[in-house]
Amino acid sequence: MDEFVSLPPLPTPLTWHTLPTQWRATGVSLTITAGARTDLFTDPRGAAPVHDAPRLLGAVSGNFQFSARVGVDFAATFDVGVLLVWHDEDHWAKLCFEYSPRGRPMIVSVVTRGTSDDANAFAVPMNQMWLRVSRMGAAFAFHASTDGRLWELIRHFGLEAGETINLGFLAQSPTGAGCTVVFEEIGFVPEGVHDIRGGQ
Repeated sequence: MDEFVSLPPLPTPLTWHTLPTQWRATGVSLTITAGARTDLFTDPRGAAPVHDAPRLLGAVSGNFQFSARVGVDFAATFDVGVLLVWHDEDHWAKLCFEYSPRGRPMIVSVVTRGTSDDANAFAVPMNQMWLRVSRMGAAFAFHASTDGRLWELIRHFGLEAGETINLGFLAQSPTGAGCTVVFEEIGFVPEGVHDIRGGQ
């Protein structure tokens, strides 16, 4: 798919890998509507991988901080807005703002090295959160924030990748009829965080 999308904060054009039902990019915001029963997950219990969620990715080299305020039109369990790090189908990671089975918005992370893990962080009483993905050499960090200023560490991990990795956005609705996600205040800084646990 060769339809390029430009978002000014990001230093690279983005390309769709699986098209969404609808999408719109305006300035520093992006809206993605995922279709019904879409997902990105490689089940560690052996079920067939599902990689049909719409994702918009661009190649980035070196260290970075990539962030956005993510708002999700939650309707069904596991409706999700995602910041995604992607090397290939067997090596990727996603930081999720997700609708839990208990009907609460929640921060969740998934790291895939052949198969996916799935780790819940905490629930939040709102339908938008700031998410941030950072790279520091061979290490990556996921942070989340309620205000875009004070960041909580969600995950610190390694991922097989070269100097260049794909970075971007994803929406999914694994159990529902579709899900619309709005990414706003998109930001990119070409350096990693200095205090991983303190979020700075």
